[in-house]
Amino acid sequence: MNLGMENSSNFGGMTDRRGSSRFPLREEVTYKVLNTRAVKITGTGKTLNIGSGGILFSTEEKLPMGRTVELSVSWPARLGGTCPLKFVAVGRVVRSELDKAVVRIQRYEFKTRGTPGLNMRPQ
Repeated sequence: MNLGMENSSNFGGMTDRRGSSRFPLREEVTYKVLNTRAVKITGTGKTLNIGSGGILFSTEEKLPMGRTVELSVSWPARLGGTCPLKFVAVGRVVRSELDKAVVRIQRYEFKTRGTPGLNMRPQ
């Protein structure tokens, strides 16, 4: 995993001039547009970079601007070195193209990911 910092990026021909650093984290992401009555919009992609206020990620289709989205990212670090984590965030789509979007994070939390094939029973 390369966590070198990016201070600028290009999105839709516009240069990002924010003062905060971006980390070029490439991890699996699932997304779900919330509060849709008609068509349910969900998909998968990859994070392209992440910063303290937002996430740029690839999408399967253009996401609607201004809509609230829930993101779940497979986090590269493990809790205690063994337990896989996921980063779950909710935010608004602030930029959108056919194959990528930027979501400004409003709230987030880290959760543990289940281990496939492991049946956990209380002792």
